[in-house]
Amino acid sequence: MGARRRPRRVIWEIFRRDRKGQPFEHAGSVDAPDAEFAEAWAREQYGRRGESVALWLVPRDAIHAVEDWADEFDLKYRRVDGYSIKARLKEARERAAARAG
Repeated sequence: MGARRRPRRVIWEIFRRDRKGQPFEHAGSVDAPDAEFAEAWAREQYGRRGESVALWLVPRDAIHAVEDWADEFDLKYRRVDGYSIKARLKEARERAAARAG
């Protein structure tokens, strides 16, 4: 007798929507052998009592995480510590004084 291969288990991320028009929110994760099992579990946990109008099940491996940001997206003017209004006001006052003087 050969050894039986166990099915590969997948971690599924579950997202749920409370009401139509609302955004989906992460509800939890389930370790399941297939999508059918993951769906049954998600329906039982998040749909049995009518607390969700829609569910998304996504294999964790399918999620593309974005963690590194390029410098061109680091817009300093949107940060309080990266854009000094005091320095700009001082420059404007100096220009106004030079024109008046």
